[in-house]
Amino acid sequence: MRKIVILINLIYFAQLNAQEVNKNDAKQSYSFTLKQSIEHALQYNYAEINAGRDIEAAKKKKWETTTIGLPQLNGNVGYQNNFKLQKSVVPGEFFGGPPGSFAEVEFGTKHNMGASLTLSQLIFDGSYLVGLQSAKVYLQLFENSKKKTDSEIKQMVISSYGNVLLAQESIKVLESNKTILEKNYNDVNQIYKNGLAEEESVEQIAITLSTVNSTLNNVKRSRELALKMLKINLGIELEDELTLTDNLETLSKENLDLAITTSEFSVDKNIDYQMATNMTEQKRLLLKLEKSKALPSLGAQVNFGYNAFSNTFSFFNENQKWFNYSNLGVALNVPIFSSFGRSARTQQAKIAFEQAQTKQKEAEQMLKLQYQAAKSDYEFSVEEYETAKNNLKLAERIEKKQQIKFKEGLSTSFEFTEAQRQLYAAQQSYLQSMVNVVNKRASLEKITN
Repeated sequence: MRKIVILINLIYFAQLNAQEVNKNDAKQSYSFTLKQSIEHALQYNYAEINAGRDIEAAKKKKWETTTIGLPQLNGNVGYQNNFKLQKSVVPGEFFGGPPGSFAEVEFGTKHNMGASLTLSQLIFDGSYLVGLQSAKVYLQLFENSKKKTDSEIKQMVISSYGNVLLAQESIKVLESNKTILEKNYNDVNQIYKNGLAEEESVEQIAITLSTVNSTLNNVKRSRELALKMLKINLGIELEDELTLTDNLETLSKENLDLAITTSEFSVDKNIDYQMATNMTEQKRLLLKLEKSKALPSLGAQVNFGYNAFSNTFSFFNENQKWFNYSNLGVALNVPIFSSFGRSARTQQAKIAFEQAQTKQKEAEQMLKLQYQAAKSDYEFSVEEYETAKNNLKLAERIEKKQQIKFKEGLSTSFEFTEAQRQLYAAQQSYLQSMVNVVNKRASLEKITN
């Protein structure tokens, strides 16, 4: 019995260990530069995957439309049980009865069965020709929609990647500031205990240290959220490990290129304008479709089948007689008069087409304005970066001077802490300016490409 218990325990712990191994195996690790992150997201982002499926569905829709004009073959098998045959009357003299009398007769058999094949072919239909053109535009719309999704995903990845780097750099700066503040606090507190400093000096540094601690904790939480958002944009699991290998300062310097603002903006290259063009083309084809409904349509079909009749269900017997039939038919449908309903629909389609043209023109003007705004924002972000960089150097010098003066008793604790706060603000402004350069460059490229 004791051996059985030991064996059961061994099996149990082996299963737990296997589960833990499987759990660890399922957890993946990634290490990405910003470029690699964008490439990964363009394959595995959830919206990107569905955008690809939309294109596949649009291709199937296009083929569905195409098959309308191809030969159609349909089969039909029918069985009818006349459990009560319909009766009719005929003059009685047909069967030797007196004139004026009627005789009841039943026509048909109790069991009927038939099987047929019908081959049909559309020969001409203006609506079908327009439908083929519309299916092509429909596919182009989803292809452009995917390009727009690509562009949006790229911008989201750049933004979320930058937010993680910003949080990471902020944590480094805040931890460094915290270390310096803790040393200053201990030094000033010791001086205060020796009676050579006021209590207010200790309290001022304590307030600053408390604020830095609180900010540091908040930034750490923000970093986790930003990292999870980046993982979602990349299309990876939240539990997976992700390491960013790019540096914020290096990225910002790579994006410092004002030459991009000197190139001429072509609205035709913008994906939003291309989609507006697709919508205008759709409305034009809808107008063409309504006009085509005034044209005649021509179709043909061939029927081939067998019928069988019996008062007993004997259709599968060898001696059952089947009657063959076949026919060829051509149908021409000519619209003549619709009480001006067709004209009203055509006018509605014309108005919708004109509205689409107006919206396309509006989109063109808005994109030109957005380009000027994005260009201005990018130029300002570059200027802001240079200003923040210089301000940080000045703030660092001021803080060092105030620290020396404070230790020598030539400056008050309030002046020293103000210099520290000014330095901390300059540090954050500098970090944010680097992120802004990257983001504003991405926004400008989104409009120009």
